[in-house]
This record gives sequence, structure tokens and C-alpha cells, in this order.
Amino acid sequence: MNVELDVNGLSYIATFPDKDIRDLHLPLLRMLTEFQRRKKQRLIVFLAAPPGVGKSTLTSFWQILSRQDMALKDLQGLPMDGFHRYNSYLDEHNLRARKGAPETFDLGLLKDYLATLQQPDARWPAYDRNLHDPLQDAIEVTSPILVIEGNWLLLKEPGWQELLALCDYSIFITSPIENLKQRLIERKMKGGLSHQDAENFFETSDALNVQRVLNHSQRADMTLMMLPDGSYSTVDINILD
Repeated sequence: MNVELDVNGLSYIATFPDKDIRDLHLPLLRMLTEFQRRKKQRLIVFLAAPPGVGKSTLTSFWQILSRQDMALKDLQGLPMDGFHRYNSYLDEHNLRARKGAPETFDLGLLKDYLATLQQPDARWPAYDRNLHDPLQDAIEVTSPILVIEGNWLLLKEPGWQELLALCDYSIFITSPIENLKQRLIERKMKGGLSHQDAENFFETSDALNVQRVLNHSQRADMTLMMLPDGSYSTVDINILD
């Protein structure tokens, strides 16, 4: 299936294999729908993965699928990007060069927002890619199934590891670092960097974050492997009864 997605303000065509839709995506959405019906309040799902996997793309696709089938509950993606520290804070603490690492996020604020998601008037911050700073309360929370997506949601480190208790179901996507390297270099080149500058950025920044996510994340309820062609295989799954 080819779908037009709007991710981070950019519109493009993404392709999802029909087999993945039939055997993975729709069964997952049906399981989450049934879980939410039993819970009778908003279902909080964590989607964690290293940079380059395409978390925002996948969440946007799930959102579209959930609205194409009346039997599915509506799903909404909420990115973790809005919890970046302001650049003024990063500059003050000499963290600008490490932006994107766990210590450059406001973990306390993330916990505060997660605690409000059952409120009918809940809001969520966004990240302004023109200002390169967060915008508080920019997103209206409307759906019964909420997918929070970010690199560090399952991080097995002090402070972060308590986040897992704040979600109902967790999903982790893994991939060999060599597959992610090419995707991340291409992403930076689309942003205007030369191939050499993009490769240097990967080695000094992206690679460190990828390895940290892959090596220091807690076990999720569902683990998927992203294959080189962008399709997925199921590594491990806890099916909700």
C-alpha cells in the first residue's frame, strides 16, 4: 500500500507491504482496540526505537489505518520531541552539541504530561522545526488510543526506567546499525548536508544514540525487527488476553 503521509511538516509517499498490513499492522490495531474497550479509558502505548527506524512514519500509518476501519478505535501519535530542553538551557549547560541524547530532554515534564493524558482536555507539546524549540500544549489529545513515540521511552537508566510503568503496552523496534546508518546519512543529505558531513554527523552523534537505544532499552511487550527493505518481522510478542 502506498500512502501519502505528513511527518514533521514534510509530505511524502510511503510504501507498506500488503503482507505486513495483513499479518502485523491490522492485528496489532485490533488487539489494541480490544484492550482499550476493556480498559474503558485511553490506552497509552509506548513506541521506542533508535533513530532512523521511522517511528513517526509508522505511527502516522497506524493512524490512517485506524480511521479506515470502523471496527478499530481511533489512534493518535504523540511524539516525544516536544520535551527537548530549550536551546537556551542547552547552551547554558553546554549540551547543544548533544541535543537528542536523553540528558537533553525534560524527563520530569514528560512524566507530568503522561499523568494528564486521561483528562478530557489533555494537551501535548510539539517541536517547532523552524524555531528548533518546543511549543507547550500545541497538540490537542483526542483519541482513545495514544502512541507515544521516541528513542528513550524504554531506556534502562535511572529516572527513565520508571516510565515503563506509565504505559499500558510497549513496542520496541530494533534494526542492525548498518541498516540505520545509511538511512540516517540519507536523511541528513536531504536536509542539505554533503555526504561527508552527513557521515561525520552519524559517527559523532547518531551512532552513539543508536547504540545507546539498542543496548540499554528495557524489554518491550512487542519487539519488531525492521528489515533492510523497510518491512518488519516479529521478534517477540506478548499478546494481550
